[in-house]
Amino acid sequence: MQPLKSSTNLLKPAAAGGKQAQGKARDKEEPVTLRQDAGKAAGTSAGPAENAKRWTIDDFEIGKPLGKGKFGNVYLAREKSSRFIVALKVLFKSQLQQSNVEHQLRREVEIQAHLRHPNILRLYGYFYDKEKVYLILEYAAKGELYKELVKCNHFDEPTSATYILSLARALHYCHTKHVIHRDIKPENLLVGLNGELKISDFGWSVHAPSNRRRTLCGTLDYLPPEMVEGKEHSTAVDNWSLGVLTYEFLFGGPPFEAPGHQDTYKRIVRVDLKFPDWPEVSEEAKSFIRRLLTKDAAKRLPLTEVENDPWIRVNASPEMLRKGAEGSA
Repeated sequence: MQPLKSSTNLLKPAAAGGKQAQGKARDKEEPVTLRQDAGKAAGTSAGPAENAKRWTIDDFEIGKPLGKGKFGNVYLAREKSSRFIVALKVLFKSQLQQSNVEHQLRREVEIQAHLRHPNILRLYGYFYDKEKVYLILEYAAKGELYKELVKCNHFDEPTSATYILSLARALHYCHTKHVIHRDIKPENLLVGLNGELKISDFGWSVHAPSNRRRTLCGTLDYLPPEMVEGKEHSTAVDNWSLGVLTYEFLFGGPPFEAPGHQDTYKRIVRVDLKFPDWPEVSEEAKSFIRRLLTKDAAKRLPLTEVENDPWIRVNASPEMLRKGAEGSA
């Protein structure tokens, strides 16, 4: 694997006034202040002094493991000089090479590093050594949404509507940047300190200014009909995935599950959409799902219209709805 270009210092050192006078109590407050600093630093050009800085693993204190992946692990970490809390994703080059996904990693890093949205996990920087590649990621304090969904079996309508509205806005933001995510599912969503969702995995994402692609990718249960049939696809694949996700939030499983892959493919192509009797879900929610799970990609509910849907208006949190109104004012 050819080495990735090393990241410049995107995490600003703690301000002179930020001495550790409060001991351990200070550690809890520090990341909140420094998160803002890091965000500002990441959005500006690095000066000559910062350009000279190259991260190494010695710049971080490594804490507990947060999760395991196919190519490595994720750890809670703290940058020593700033005391800024991050999630450090450690990937093994040998495993990336064996699976021939170096190009996919480069694309993921390139895309995620340029996205700035409250519902998209930040990628602050990256570095590498002889054996590993390290991604410096925003820490989502409440962990994986999938684990919460399994624990609850399904979410209620207010929770689901609030989550879906935040994701619709995040995906619309991606689309304005010509980025198609292509793999929205509970396993790729994290939960921040205040309960906000964070899209966390851009491994199947693509930057597609032409807005037309043919690659079959993503997760079987979330594939739209056009991908299954090998046709061109566009940003509307994310709209379809949002419909599948809404169904899974409310009913505890994806809508087109079947005993075998071919059976699942057939159900997707036919849009064989059935709603179980339990849990009880409103007709407005079912109507919302149908508006997204439409075979004709051009007729799927636009992401900009999600917040105007009757089900969303009634169930999403007033604060989330208000944010949208303020943003459009």
